[in-house]
Amino acid sequence: MNIIQAVIYEEFGSLDVLKLNEVEKPIPKDNEILVKVHATSVNAIDIIFRSGASLLYGVTKLMAGFKKPKQKILGFDVSGELELVGKNVTKFKKGDLVYGAGKKPGANAEYFCVSEEVVAIKPSNMTHEEAGAVPDVACTAYSALVDKVSIEKGQKVLIYGASGGVGIYAIQLARLFTSEVTAVCSTDKVNQAKELGAKEVIDYTKEDFTKKDQVYDIIFDAVGRKKNCYSDCKKLLAKKGIFVTVDLESVLFKSIFNKRVISYMATVNTQRLDFLRKYIEAGKK
Repeated sequence: MNIIQAVIYEEFGSLDVLKLNEVEKPIPKDNEILVKVHATSVNAIDIIFRSGASLLYGVTKLMAGFKKPKQKILGFDVSGELELVGKNVTKFKKGDLVYGAGKKPGANAEYFCVSEEVVAIKPSNMTHEEAGAVPDVACTAYSALVDKVSIEKGQKVLIYGASGGVGIYAIQLARLFTSEVTAVCSTDKVNQAKELGAKEVIDYTKEDFTKKDQVYDIIFDAVGRKKNCYSDCKKLLAKKGIFVTVDLESVLFKSIFNKRVISYMATVNTQRLDFLRKYIEAGKK
């Protein structure tokens, strides 16, 4: 039996529930690859799973477990070296340097099994530590702007929460299509937003962006933590403008009846990761 090191949790709670332990080395299924983990990251979903929080009308409890964790190892994002491939895997080979995010957690370990559909070749100009922080947040931004609202050239885009992981990539993705990008963030992140390509930056600690006399084709709430965000923002939408948010709970039912409101849960796949790698390697912002 091959034994590896992993950070596990056997009960829900604070960071104190995490502990280093020995576990059995995973074996990839026919459509999976075994990745030797060089780096992983902590995202909101990891914190939700660890705490056992009941969000999205209980969906998170269904995924993470009710009385105790379903999976004892956290971590979705991964960057590392492919060590072993399942017999049906065709896209990758042993030794490939890959990045991606599993549909289930398990990356907080020396080895992690994931489907070949959720990984891609790692950007060559990124370290594993850098690449390991990309998949979840960047694909969330991609899903919003490209898949959900089909951003077009020249559109006016406002990104609320532009200094978070999703927001940082949202600025850069939006700039691939338009120069009319407005970022909303705190004082200490204003320069960063400008460097990433935002044409206008609104410091929400000094100015209420919802009071401005401006309209946008797309408003992207990349945080999902501001109550009534759509209610505050709808007057800023152009005639055919769309409000898209990572907050499923507050606007889920509203989005069913209002085509101008979109809430969603992003997924990671090879196509999105390949798209991101192309522009990361080109140094695009």
